Amino acid sequence: MTHRPVISGTGLFTPEESITNEELVASFNAFVDRHNAEHADAIAAGEAEALTYSSVEFIEKASGIKARHVMSKAPILAPDTMSPRWEERPDGELSIMAEIGVIAAREALAKAGREAKDVDAVLCAASNMQRAYPAMAIEIQQALGIDGFGFDMNVACSSATFGIQTAADYVRAGNAKSVLVVSPEITSGHLNWRDRDSHFIFGDVATAVLVEDAAIAPAAHWDILGTKLKTVFSNNIRNNFGFLNRATPETAGTADKLFVQEGRKVFKEVVPMVAQMILDEAERLQIDPKTLRRMWLHQANSGMNRLIAQKVLGHEASDDESPTVLDTYGNTSSAGSIIAFHLHSEDMKADDTGLICSFGAGYSAGTVFVRKAA
Repeated sequence: MTHRPVISGTGLFTPEESITNEELVASFNAFVDRHNAEHADAIAAGEAEALTYSSVEFIEKASGIKARHVMSKAPILAPDTMSPRWEERPDGELSIMAEIGVIAAREALAKAGREAKDVDAVLCAASNMQRAYPAMAIEIQQALGIDGFGFDMNVACSSATFGIQTAADYVRAGNAKSVLVVSPEITSGHLNWRDRDSHFIFGDVATAVLVEDAAIAPAAHWDILGTKLKTVFSNNIRNNFGFLNRATPETAGTADKLFVQEGRKVFKEVVPMVAQMILDEAERLQIDPKTLRRMWLHQANSGMNRLIAQKVLGHEASDDESPTVLDTYGNTSSAGSIIAFHLHSEDMKADDTGLICSFGAGYSAGTVFVRKAA
């Protein structure tokens, strides 16, 4: 073994159903009409505030999102539910989160020409785990038939890049030669679809990245030049859902038990932090950031990506230099930058250098500089 980590393959699962902004706005505004009618007296008396309509123009200006894939479309759009719905699976049946993770993982293995027996470990790196235990990673490992170990890790939107560094560190240390990083993100479950400021943000998906020792990697692989992780505590993106909510049942259903954020503060604080982190790491690796062929950035907000790319490259990035999947996938938390990499890397030439970068709640941020093998 060389103890030099590379990316051998990636995989992607995309739900069949998609919600357009037009569909989402029609559903949300129907809910607003119903709510305002039910609370008309309180609103008239000044005891409650009327809810405000959403609009396609507002959503696209605020985020750049035009649609998002989801696992359960009809219940999300129904004004009386406005959240996903499906039957609870028995313990002996594969969990829904593991199911989509397995699909993505199998594609990553197939692209790398790998079988389950070749893999040593599975990391389930995602922002919203279906349960506390047993670990989703171990269930995915079992479903794939991998003899090794697995564990879950949650660093919100940076989970995948944190997972890639963890996998790379196993390879560097000689503790594993092949590690799957799987990121199933059913973010529709933690989104408050009744909140005008955020009801449009998230979508569902699953990705997988196979990190291996260069000695066993296929010819078509990506050398991992360096990885860097950073966290800075902030309450500006938060979700207070957890098993301790039962200790205070009177607040168990309040809005903070779903996704909440101070969007303007996040924008103002995260953009310079991430841009400087990228520049510092590029300098450490002796990479001229202006020579980066492509940046696969976290897919949360088109404005954030535009500013970060400009600060790094020194000019307004083209769609080719900083591709987006945000418009059709929405924010898929940790999976976003991996989707962009998966869908927009095949055309890269030998020795082209690129950057996979994520950032989000925590705050957390991760960079993975890669170079296409010759």
